[in-house]
Amino acid sequence: MDRIKGQEQITALAAAGRHRLRVGVALTRAMALAAGMLVTGVVLAACGGVSSSPGTTQPAATQDSTAEVPTTAIELPEQMPEDLAPSFTFTLFQGHDELGSGPLTPADLRGKPLVINFWAGLCPPCRAELPDFQEYYQEFGDRVNLVAVDLGQFTGLGSLQDAKDLLEELDITFPAASTDDNSVIEAYRVLVLPSTVFIDADGSIFKHWQSVLNLAILEDQTLKMLGE
Repeated sequence: MDRIKGQEQITALAAAGRHRLRVGVALTRAMALAAGMLVTGVVLAACGGVSSSPGTTQPAATQDSTAEVPTTAIELPEQMPEDLAPSFTFTLFQGHDELGSGPLTPADLRGKPLVINFWAGLCPPCRAELPDFQEYYQEFGDRVNLVAVDLGQFTGLGSLQDAKDLLEELDITFPAASTDDNSVIEAYRVLVLPSTVFIDADGSIFKHWQSVLNLAILEDQTLKMLGE
């Protein structure tokens, strides 16, 4: 009888241990998920959520052009894990005379430093920085290739027509493009819009800057990239 009771107690303790283990694992997973959601929410707050899967978008940011625009950029390390800028295909809808027609990739533009600005037509911070990019283009356009790549269709922040309308409204003349390649979001770690990547003439990443840029920062980063 004592032996039977002892076995019953051992079985009960084992069951309780397994229950505690399951609860512990569940809590750990829940805490990790909550932490991830918190970090993601903070990072995406700059303009709008970015989705790497077609048809899946985060809620768009307010389209009120008078909204306060963040002025402090989130800098990532000097280099991405890759030495060379990841390949993706984009098609210009303005700026053909400068960069050519037909589908292009970053590799097609080697020989000059390249600045890629990821943006969207209904992104208020993007609207705020575009005039500075226009001034930058007028100052450095003969020494650096500049292209603005619209990601509105992947972010819920406007259609291609919205992007074209914004450029026309602001008298933006530098090259701009669209892409059907949503892998660019992950490849270039586009966590917020706007996001800008500086690429050396040999095709290697020089700097990845997330959030709004102004003319002074563009000039400073470009002169560093040019070694001046």
